[in-house]
Amino acid sequence: MQDTLKWTDKFALGYEPMDDLHREFVELVAAVQGASDAELPHSLAALADHLSAHFEVENRWMRETEFPPRDCHIDEHNAVLASMAQVRELVAEGDLANGRRLAQALADWFPGHADYLDSALSHWMFKRRFGGKPVVIRREAAGRAA
Repeated sequence: MQDTLKWTDKFALGYEPMDDLHREFVELVAAVQGASDAELPHSLAALADHLSAHFEVENRWMRETEFPPRDCHIDEHNAVLASMAQVRELVAEGDLANGRRLAQALADWFPGHADYLDSALSHWMFKRRFGGKPVVIRREAAGRAA
């Protein structure tokens, strides 16, 4: 079993509405990772609900602001939602292992998605709203330098 996903400052992108969505996502993935067999379907349902709302917010931001690489980003969101739907069906049929694999896959996927696709969107949103790039102070990184 791999480590449970935990929020860390390295995930902070500097656009607070997005960071809030990401904090909630991390909490829900961790809940699925730690769910008992009986809790797993409910935890997956909560994560699926969050992902639908989370991705719709980001997709709306991208469409409304004409974010240049939005099609690729939206396609990735759609692929995650499709996987979630398929795995939830399998879990409903008693295949809990696929639910646990999905939680781990999302934990593995998120850092790269946030670092590349979401960080670009965060910068775009911040620049449009405030006229510059966000400043992100990472306490964990600053603590290592001391």
